[in-house]
Amino acid sequence: MLEVPAILLTCVAIFGYVNGRYLKLPLTVGLVLIALISAMLVASIDNFAPDAGITNKLKVWLEGIDFNKTLMEGMLSFLLFAGALHVNLKDLIDSKLHVATLASLGVMISTLVNGLGFYGLTQLFGIHIDFLVCILFGVIVSPTDPVAVLAMLKRIKVPTRLEATIAGESLFNDGVAVVFYSMLVAIAFGGIAGGEGNAIGANAIVGFFVREAFGGALLGLISGYGAFLLLRRMDDYIVEVITTLALVTGAYTVALHLHVSGPIAMVIAGVFIGNTGRRLAMSEMTKTHLAAFWHLIDEILNAILFVLIGFVVIMLSHEAEVLILSVFVILVSLLARWLAVFIPMTGLSPVVKKERGDIIILAWAGLRGGISVALALALPPIAEKPIILTATYAVVVFTILIQGLSIEPLIKRIHGGEGKN
Repeated sequence: MLEVPAILLTCVAIFGYVNGRYLKLPLTVGLVLIALISAMLVASIDNFAPDAGITNKLKVWLEGIDFNKTLMEGMLSFLLFAGALHVNLKDLIDSKLHVATLASLGVMISTLVNGLGFYGLTQLFGIHIDFLVCILFGVIVSPTDPVAVLAMLKRIKVPTRLEATIAGESLFNDGVAVVFYSMLVAIAFGGIAGGEGNAIGANAIVGFFVREAFGGALLGLISGYGAFLLLRRMDDYIVEVITTLALVTGAYTVALHLHVSGPIAMVIAGVFIGNTGRRLAMSEMTKTHLAAFWHLIDEILNAILFVLIGFVVIMLSHEAEVLILSVFVILVSLLARWLAVFIPMTGLSPVVKKERGDIIILAWAGLRGGISVALALALPPIAEKPIILTATYAVVVFTILIQGLSIEPLIKRIHGGEGKN
């Protein structure tokens, strides 16, 4: 039972040492890179000792880790709450139009462009994939990953308003994307309105979306307020930290049973506790210990997640045709991300002021991560799944390694040394 976490934590410790001692890259980038190279080197042993079957053994081990369940039903709740805990509500409200539009319309635009592009590319390469499955791929690679994005924001200086927009979008758009993903899976493979084979009407689709998104927001608000009432009536930092832990595990479990969006619930609860809870219900000692506890949880789970992402390379298709296709998919994803930012931001410019460089920074800061990989792995066992996983992984690794390393120079070039204001 402890074998998987033991191996992963050992890898995190070793890879973290190598990165800190020699590479000196941002931790998340370094962990992905070292894990990816390590997995490829270990797999290459099969070229010299094919009888050892190292690659197959690694695949079996990785397949034994339910990546989707581990992330979507486990780690994600803690990571989202920890991230939302540090979001300034005033800054978020100031950026509400940008955040709401990017997290909704932006996701839809990105889904369509990525999906249509993927469909066109697969047809060009002579690979037949159903159109609806291609749109499903579009949703998989659309959400900016809050784990990757918030890890990036910890190390770079960004103007306050822009930081709130980047963080807010990443926290909310993954919840919206998961709702779209669940809806498309239900339409493609059955699951809404009575099961497989039944026609799915517009009312059922709208009802599904409303229940997931607004139900998650309501659950987050109710559970966050309930925890706030408890926190306000005690002054014991140990019990108060445990209360926040109970809030995360309890509310997310309820969300899974009620079939509402757990990610959205965690974001709402985290923002509520991080602002109203901190201001009205906590002593200075509690604030200090709460921040330290959730920071540590965030960093540990972050590190484990990015090592896992690096290892997933073992499970990919290595056919030359699929690898070439994946390179073109990266280019489509860059266009999709730019359009997903450009259209909403330009549309809002008469209402909300847009600063120089906002569009290019927001587009390039759209890192993908574990959520996209988890959604790809969670697909039903269809023939096209290895192709979709490989293309998804290519987009994720490109954004983490290339965009993750170049976003800071880009921001410095546009904003100079002004940093946060």
